[in-house]
Amino acid sequence: MTGQTAHEAQFRTSLLEENDGPGTNPTDNRTMGEIIAARFSRRGFLKGSLAVSAIAATVSPLALLTAEKARAAGASAFTFDEVEVGIDDRHHVAAGYDADVLLRWGDPLFADAPEFDPAKQNAEAQARQFGYNNDYVGFIPLEGSSEHGLLVVNHEYTNPHLMFPGIVTVGEKEGKKVLEQAALSKEQVDIEIAAHGGTIVEIRKDGGKWQVVRDGKLNRRITANTEMQLSGPVAGSDRVKTSADPSGLKVFGTINNCAGGVTPWGTYVMAEENIHGYFSGELPADHKEASNYKRLGIPEGSYEWAAHYDRFDLAKEPNEANRFGWIVEVDVNDPTSAPKKRTALGRFKHEGAESIVAKDGRVVFYLGDDERFDYVYKFVTAGKFNPDDRAANMDLLDEGTLYTAKFAEDGSVEWLPLTFNEGPLTAENGFSSQADVLIETRRAADLLGATKMDRPEDIQPNGVTGKVYVMLTNNTKRKDDQVDAANPRAKNAFGHIIEIIEDGGDFTATKGKWEVLLKCGDPSVAEVGASFSTATTANGWFGMPDNCAVDSAGRLWVSTDGNNAKDTGRTDGLWAVDTEGEARATSKLFFRVPVGAEMCGPLFTPDDETAFVAVQHPGDGGEEWEGFGRPSYYEDLSTRWPDFKPDMPVRPGVVVITRQGGGKIAV
Repeated sequence: MTGQTAHEAQFRTSLLEENDGPGTNPTDNRTMGEIIAARFSRRGFLKGSLAVSAIAATVSPLALLTAEKARAAGASAFTFDEVEVGIDDRHHVAAGYDADVLLRWGDPLFADAPEFDPAKQNAEAQARQFGYNNDYVGFIPLEGSSEHGLLVVNHEYTNPHLMFPGIVTVGEKEGKKVLEQAALSKEQVDIEIAAHGGTIVEIRKDGGKWQVVRDGKLNRRITANTEMQLSGPVAGSDRVKTSADPSGLKVFGTINNCAGGVTPWGTYVMAEENIHGYFSGELPADHKEASNYKRLGIPEGSYEWAAHYDRFDLAKEPNEANRFGWIVEVDVNDPTSAPKKRTALGRFKHEGAESIVAKDGRVVFYLGDDERFDYVYKFVTAGKFNPDDRAANMDLLDEGTLYTAKFAEDGSVEWLPLTFNEGPLTAENGFSSQADVLIETRRAADLLGATKMDRPEDIQPNGVTGKVYVMLTNNTKRKDDQVDAANPRAKNAFGHIIEIIEDGGDFTATKGKWEVLLKCGDPSVAEVGASFSTATTANGWFGMPDNCAVDSAGRLWVSTDGNNAKDTGRTDGLWAVDTEGEARATSKLFFRVPVGAEMCGPLFTPDDETAFVAVQHPGDGGEEWEGFGRPSYYEDLSTRWPDFKPDMPVRPGVVVITRQGGGKIAV
């Protein structure tokens, strides 16, 4: 999300290149771009700076060789007719599939919850309705069924200019229309707080269509006010104690929950990402947390919560920010249980926590730190997963080893442990305990020499192939003289995907090999240096990979964040990406979102007959789309998706995709 003040038109958004904070890594650790460039020939790589605006003018069909196209198409693991790229106010799915809206912002989640009324919003109602800006989507089967289960959904952040009537005025700056937003009232801030967090809701497939079960006994809303526990090595540390919680064991709420995961034992994990925007004020002079907070870009002050709640004002509660930036685990079987912030998995701008059971029974979680020039991590539990005793697994995330990745020019990767008193993580460098190492995970990884990446987002282990896929969204701040490795391009506007193979196929291994699966962008523009296969059509290429999923067949699906009229001539969407055989690096567009939206999720049921995708912040933009051509806000929206009613604002929502007549998707 971008930085802003309350009265500027620089609204909270997740558009291209500026949604991850200021870029705060001060080290001279090698970048992934440096490593890739050193490993491979520079020929074909981007030379000098790339003017993104120039790319927009060159979006064109690829010149394909017929024989190569036929060969790769025949080898593809995916069978569907590709969607045509474009930009409009609707969503689109491949022919032969239905894409139905299952849940929208404000939909009631309980039998007694009020219906959504955008003109009469209040925090009490929002706390019992589906939250805003759905991001991660997970599915936990009930009774082993792929047609009945719990949908778990993160609500990352809020867009007041799209949510609330009457707070925006239109001005002009340098000949362009700009939006100016009034300060939010306490009531509106309370609605924002209630719209954050997560949703747990029972759903069932009935007559071929999915339905929400409003009287589901396990339905639950988690908000930025929900009482939670701090667990693991940081629990009780002096650095997390506040006036409201002198024990350092309890915290209220979770914020900016981006991607997430479902554990092998059936709990829901939420990743706290861009926490820097929620804090305002200044630390007391010479406060010991100053460098810690600077490394995370705290405070940014883009939210106005500190104007009404002291805990978000660093001058009044200097330790509060240390209580955020964690992985949160929720026991979905008990709606009264306190979610737990599992501090053993480190504190940074978490993007997801996807997991897999290793050969020896330990569980491995892969974690990205979504900021330019930050790192890739994994966590290996100390204990082993017991498939026959759920209770025995419930605290597995409190003990284990957190590692950060160092990529080498020879194609090897080493996982470096972030363990107190090992290597540089000692008292001489300001660490007095494992709690200190975890609170300052970024600084610990700096000292270990981890590889600086181009915004690591979702990281997905593949239990079928044994590989791991790392989404690297972009980094336009990378300078020409920094190009030297596994983020291969200066001004990397379009991102890339890295594939890791752990030694011996063991996800707990501390060494492995890596390869670039894809360099993204338009492959018909040589200067971009994209590496899609020649069978990828003009509709099939994409930029800015963000979230991903591996279905039960081991096939990779990639969703994007940042495609738009100016930069790529298309909206975000969901692409099927071949990773094996002759079709490797072939990509096909399966679903695309309305103007201004980001594509989040995605998630497949165990039988691969349903895909859930999250359409986040639709209508957040419209200036570059010729169909609208001006800033979008509550009273003048570039789309009114998904209701398309004049009395309804645009509403983020979860879409459920099924094959017409039934059957597996893309088979």
